[in-house]
Amino acid sequence: MTVEATIEETQKQEDIVSEENAQMIPENEENVSEKTRNEDDELKPVLVEKSSSYREESNFLSDLKENERKALSELKSMLEEAILGKTLLVDSQSGENSEEKPVNEDEIDGKIVENDQNVSIWGVPLLPSKCSEGTDVILLKFLRAREFKPNDAFEMLKKTLIWREKFKVGSNSDEELTASLANAAYMKGIDRENHPVCYNNLGVFGNESLYQKTFGNDEKRDRFLRWRIELMEKGIEKLDFRASGVTSILQIYDLKNCPGPSKKEIRTATFKAISLLQDNYPELVAKNVLINVPFWYYAFYSLISPFLTQRSKSKFVVARPAKVTETLLNYIPFEEIPIQYGGLKRENDLEFGGEENGSVSEIVLKPGSVETIEIPALEVGKTLIWDFAVLGVEVSYKEEFIPTDEGSYTIIIQKDKKMESLDKPVRNSFRNNEVGKVVITINNQSKKKKRAFYRYKN
Repeated sequence: MTVEATIEETQKQEDIVSEENAQMIPENEENVSEKTRNEDDELKPVLVEKSSSYREESNFLSDLKENERKALSELKSMLEEAILGKTLLVDSQSGENSEEKPVNEDEIDGKIVENDQNVSIWGVPLLPSKCSEGTDVILLKFLRAREFKPNDAFEMLKKTLIWREKFKVGSNSDEELTASLANAAYMKGIDRENHPVCYNNLGVFGNESLYQKTFGNDEKRDRFLRWRIELMEKGIEKLDFRASGVTSILQIYDLKNCPGPSKKEIRTATFKAISLLQDNYPELVAKNVLINVPFWYYAFYSLISPFLTQRSKSKFVVARPAKVTETLLNYIPFEEIPIQYGGLKRENDLEFGGEENGSVSEIVLKPGSVETIEIPALEVGKTLIWDFAVLGVEVSYKEEFIPTDEGSYTIIIQKDKKMESLDKPVRNSFRNNEVGKVVITINNQSKKKKRAFYRYKN
């Protein structure tokens, strides 16, 4: 069944199914940001470090299996022959399975192959004899997407190149749509392995006016799709197609307040986007992390699942609303997680926005325990600034300045306060008139272990 047929069929189905019958993606339970700790370990602050367990597959030839090296060699031979023979961009199935007009092969030869030996994709030359390090990296992506079958990978590459010309990738700049969808999808920051991060806030389409402006008819949906493809291209510009480089993007999808599958227009656009991205952007996404996932998503996933390859399915990670920060922390440093998702990243941050951001440290709060964070204030007349956050609720905290001189009085900065589930990380400051320390006391009243993160600077 084609994607279009599935769209038509699913529009006739019930939009909500019972949770028992919904196909669910198992939540990724790995936690790569916290080392395993014994409950009896001393609860000392530890610097939050990068993890080594979340990495792309190696692109070094020495790390490939014998059959993978053989497949790469065969694909390079096929590609070299096709480029030099000017047959690479001849589509034997021109126009088939496409809503676009049939490919004009003469036009393609004129626009892309003025000099066939300069054929490239994402800035990487494809002629193997040019000996570009990026060529092998790109070809390995197509091979992995086709289970290291050279013929299939070659056909996929051909179709991608032809599609890019028909779709006019790179020439679809839409400033008006970019302005209206500025909060819908954007590139910001990097993850633990230096992948560029793209945030997709689908909740903005809960606004009916913006929804109709974006998905109201075929022309608007096509315009949106072209805009989203261009955003993908901008993300790819940040990649480094060398064997040692970062060659994929981390995608975060926030489904909070996102219109459900009963909205057929966004469902249609989603199916088409999935098809285009899977067919033409192989292995360019490290993970798809879906957060604030509502109930209806599991039903929707059961509909799109048949059109996803097993490799694509393995890249999906799902987080319920209560697990958003914890899940993002598996992939993104705490200081890079946006504050609306429980992290420390603030827009236009004047305090921790520079290079000296202050190292983020972590302490573990045992069930029913009271722990303290101490921030030294050794220079008189300086202003201390600090951030701290706790994963999970059922904790309370207070902030005090305790002078070194035992004859001086303790100053209460923040009296005892309970942290609620919707509270953002705390930021506070204090200017000291004598030497001492700021002490943050955290009371974990729950029966579960919690994790607290903090940083500070003068």
